[in-house]
Amino acid sequence: MSYLVDGNNVMGQRAGWHRDKPGARRALLVDLSRFARVAGVTLEVVFDGAPEDHFPDGSSFMGVRVFYAVRGSNADERIKRIVDEARERRTLKVVTSDRALADYVRRSGVEVIRAGDFRRRLDAETESAAVETHRAQREGVAAPELDEWMYYFGVAPEDEEEEARAASKTTAVKGRKKTRK
Repeated sequence: MSYLVDGNNVMGQRAGWHRDKPGARRALLVDLSRFARVAGVTLEVVFDGAPEDHFPDGSSFMGVRVFYAVRGSNADERIKRIVDEARERRTLKVVTSDRALADYVRRSGVEVIRAGDFRRRLDAETESAAVETHRAQREGVAAPELDEWMYYFGVAPEDEEEEARAASKTTAVKGRKKTRK
């Protein structure tokens, strides 16, 4: 499954995004890359306006392909062209709030997801990831992973048993010395 996202529509779901367009683009790219990784999907985003120096047209940012509207055009036209060129339309989902684009995409046999619905899903995914990270930090290393890490660092279970026996002998010897005095 793959997603084709109208970037400006999704950015527009946040108040004040237009005050820092490059910052809003970068924040959206981070959210999209997290979503793509967690959901196991491919994702492409199309932005209106000129390409940024750090993310040129056709580049990839953490697994997300980044495109821009062709000079003198808009993102909707670029999305239409990408949909027309798509080989597997049944597994493609287009994220937009533009009615005319949504109608065109549906007539092409592609599913449409409204930008607001997708933004809420991204926010929920981000919140879920933050909760999971916090939980993992609190819990430390999970028991099944402990043996793997010990092996990785060259510590065998026998080494721990040997250390425990040595420590108990030392304690026993110290205890005997104390009783002799």
